[in-house]
Amino acid sequence: MSKVTIVTDSTAYIPKDLCTKYDIQVVPQVLIWGNETYADGVDIYPDEYYRRLSSAKIMPSTSQVSPQTFETMFQKLLNEDHEILAILVSEKLSGTIASAIQAKQNMPAAPIEIVDSYTVAMAMGFIALECAKAANQSASLNECKELAEQARLHTGVVFAVETLEFLHRGGRIGGAARLLGTALNLKPILEVRNGRVEAVERVRTRKKSVARLIEIIEEQTAGKQPVHLATLHANAHTEALELLEQAKNRIGGVEHILSEVSPVVGTHAGPGTLGLAYLTGM
Repeated sequence: MSKVTIVTDSTAYIPKDLCTKYDIQVVPQVLIWGNETYADGVDIYPDEYYRRLSSAKIMPSTSQVSPQTFETMFQKLLNEDHEILAILVSEKLSGTIASAIQAKQNMPAAPIEIVDSYTVAMAMGFIALECAKAANQSASLNECKELAEQARLHTGVVFAVETLEFLHRGGRIGGAARLLGTALNLKPILEVRNGRVEAVERVRTRKKSVARLIEIIEEQTAGKQPVHLATLHANAHTEALELLEQAKNRIGGVEHILSEVSPVVGTHAGPGTLGLAYLTGM
C-alpha cells in the first residue's frame, strides 16, 4: 500500500526536527539578491540572512517555487511509491500553487492532491503536521486532503511588524494599506485572513503590541480546545521565547513550537516581526 507523503513549501518553516519526525518534504521558495539566487532554507538561513540584510545596499526580492522544482520532487516521491498531498502557501500571497498545479498537469495520472492552506508560516505548518501525523497512521490520500481542508478553517496567525515598509514594497499588504502614511510610526498588528494580510489594529509601543498579540489569540481560540501554539519571529529570538512562555501561561495548549520565519517571509515582513500562530480543535 502506498504511503501518503506531505509536501509543503519553505514559508511554513516547520522546525527541521518535526519535518524529519513526520517525513514532511519541503520545497524551497526562491530568494533573489542582486545577481545571486538562493533556495530558501537550503542555501541561506535566517541568521546569515539578517546579518547580510543589516548592511545590504541592495535589497532582496523573492520568487515562487518553479514548476520544475515541484515536478522533480513529485517524481522522486512517486518513484518511491508515495502518494502526495501538497499543502502550500495561500495563492493570494504567492504563485506557488500555480507552479504545483502546472507540475501536476505534466503527470496527470499521478496520485497528487494540492491544497491551498489559505495562510502562511506555522499556521500552514500546523496543517501539514496534522496531515503528516494522520498519514503515519495510514490515512488515505483523500482522508488527508479532507483533514487539510478542515484544519485550514481552524488556524490563524497574528503578527506585529516593526514597519510596514517591507510588506508595502513586496505588494503583500492587502487591507493593511490603510495603516500607511502617518501611521508608519505606530506598531501595526496584522493577520492573515481569507488568505490575505489584513490590518487588525495599531498600538503605540512594542510592549503593547506583544501583549495585544496574546489577547487576540486568546479571543480567537476561546472554547476551541485543544490549542496548538507557535511563535514566529524574524530576528527576534529572545522576544519570541518570552512570547511563547506568556502565551502558554495565558492560553495553555497541547503543543508549543518556537519557529522562525524563513528568509523569504522575512523579506516581506521585515526584521523584528513577531507573531503567534495556532491550530484549534476541529
